[in-house]
Amino acid sequence: MCVPTVPNERAKLDSFNELNLSEPLLKAIASEGYGKPTPIQAKAIPELLAGRDLLGIAQTGTGKTAAFALPMLQRLAQKTERPARGTCRALILTPTRELAAQIADSFKTYGRNTKVTRAVVYGGVSIGKQIEILRGGIDVLVATPGRLVDLIERRAVTLAKVEIFVLDEVDQMLDLGFIHAIRKITAMLPKVRQNLFFSATMPKEIAGLAAALLTNPVRIEVAPVATTVDTVNQSVIHVEPSTKLKLLSELLKDNNMTRTLVFTRTKHGADKVMKGLSAAGFTAAAIHGNKSQANRERALAGFKNGKILVLVATDIAARGIDVDRVSHVVNYDLPYVPESYVHRIGRTARAGAEGTAIALCTPEERSLLRDIERTIRQPVPVMRHPLGLAHVPAGEPPRHRPQQGKRPQHQSQNRKHGGGNRNFGGGHAPKRSSGKPSWMKEVGNRAGR
Repeated sequence: MCVPTVPNERAKLDSFNELNLSEPLLKAIASEGYGKPTPIQAKAIPELLAGRDLLGIAQTGTGKTAAFALPMLQRLAQKTERPARGTCRALILTPTRELAAQIADSFKTYGRNTKVTRAVVYGGVSIGKQIEILRGGIDVLVATPGRLVDLIERRAVTLAKVEIFVLDEVDQMLDLGFIHAIRKITAMLPKVRQNLFFSATMPKEIAGLAAALLTNPVRIEVAPVATTVDTVNQSVIHVEPSTKLKLLSELLKDNNMTRTLVFTRTKHGADKVMKGLSAAGFTAAAIHGNKSQANRERALAGFKNGKILVLVATDIAARGIDVDRVSHVVNYDLPYVPESYVHRIGRTARAGAEGTAIALCTPEERSLLRDIERTIRQPVPVMRHPLGLAHVPAGEPPRHRPQQGKRPQHQSQNRKHGGGNRNFGGGHAPKRSSGKPSWMKEVGNRAGR
């Protein structure tokens, strides 16, 4: 598939007024305080307004949602007739509940001055109310694949009238095993439609899916996955496994860690870290696939409004959860897939702000660290800490890394430990220093400065 690429000159627009957007949309943009469009918005919006199919290679945090939401709203607002009962005119598929809700909120924000209707459907909540909403017909439907298939099978919605189809975070959807649901859904779509395809990475399987779905698309690529954000201050502390939790607690006493996102590999690990931090007096919450939707929403709300200092998460939160002013990301466990490291640390240093990413690396994880450094094409500077290892051995042989989306055998055994309903840690954070601890001053220059 030969895909033309949008020239970089278009990414230098100074105002949304240059994108030929309608007055209702420009008013909504202005009320949000947005200045000039991001590169992906400047490149994508004119192409989408022209009706082109689009292949977008972009991570979250690049302004991707507005890049497709604004032209979709403009197109849908031009028609005055209501959608037929049990149909939708635009369908957006996304991998997680949190991302689906976030996209629906964006359509509400940008479309506040239009009559475009919207709905969001995902699992973990009652399907009855969703059926009632869809029966009346909807302009924009944001859905996770599994719940959409359930609704189609219950004849609550048909895809026969879809004019615009968006597949968002395709690589994560494939990682989560949604390929069969995606194929089932796409087989029900009209042959004539506009297609938008977004993925942070483009391995062969995803490229093949894009080739099958897209017709003469334009390709837009921003912030390649192997590129870390310049304003992220990265470092790694080498530590024994038994000392990790204590070291994390010491780090959190730094008064600069005002909103910290901690990543673990497993659900059981997330719960264990959350409980340990709660016992140490920090306000903490855990979010992962075994939590109920209500618990997940409550955890996110507490993290956003500042009542929760630390959110401990599995990679379900690495993409799609857009929380402003995350000061620090801590990789408590290094990921098996090095690209996940980039997605994780991308939760900080958003919208031009600076941020800090700290990795805790055990001796068993050093091969994973080398994989990460090869992927980001730079070494992660070592931070010395009194609870860390004084000497870091070099020259260890490389260890086999599982393929993307494949869980190692020993990790799958932890699944039986996942879950639990406890979501919030009690108490207030213990006394924290007014500035950086003295040991931090020994670090010297780090990446991203």
